[in-house]
Parts: sequence; structure tokens; C-alpha cells
Amino acid sequence: MIQQETILDIADNSGAKSALCIRVMGSSGARGKFTRATAAVGDILCIAIKKSLPTCQLDDKKVHKCVVVRTKHPVKRADGSYVRFDRNAAVIIDAEGNPIGTRIFGAVARELREKNQMKIISLASEVV
Repeated sequence: MIQQETILDIADNSGAKSALCIRVMGSSGARGKFTRATAAVGDILCIAIKKSLPTCQLDDKKVHKCVVVRTKHPVKRADGSYVRFDRNAAVIIDAEGNPIGTRIFGAVARELREKNQMKIISLASEVV
């Protein structure tokens, strides 16, 4: 579960290392209640880059979009099993939804296939 102000690791070779979640896209909290919009694996976020390499091709002062690929919060699957990871991670995407980096580091969750993020699945070294 990712919400506003969550720090994420960037799991691709775009040059960014960590990012801050600014907004969860496509969801909102209930009106009049104290609820927050949260994102799970496969959801799209607006982020601001906090740490990057000097050779990073992305501008630190702009807002970018990314897809969540790993979460610390467990994700329940249809067979009753749970999958969770050590850290929250995301992959930066462009306006068309394609990843900016050419490699993805670490494992990604299988739930990305249901969210039609097939390009990220094909670039990943391991799908859990």
C-alpha cells in the first residue's frame, strides 16, 4: 500500500534512485471520511525524484509518472497465498505508459500482467 509522501526505490536504469509519491492516480478517498488514496502493485503514481545519479536523463524538478512493481504490504492472490517484498519499488514510465529505462532490477509481482504492464514484465529478470 503506497500513499502520499511514501518514499519509493526506483527499480530501473533511468538514473533515478529514490522518489517521493506525490499523488496516487485514478483513486480518491471517500468524501467526509478520514481515508487516504492508496496504491498497490500495478497502480500508477505521480512522483518527484529525490536521489539520482549525475548521469540521470530525467529532470529532478519535474513530476514524473511511475508504476508500482513491489510493495511491503502483502498482496493476496486468488489461490489464497500472499506475496510481499522487502521494500517499495517502482518503474518510471513515459506518457504512453512505456518504461523509460531499458533494464529492470529485482523481481516484480505477477499482478502487473493483470494491469496490462506487459512491457515491464518482459524487461524484468524475475516475475514472482
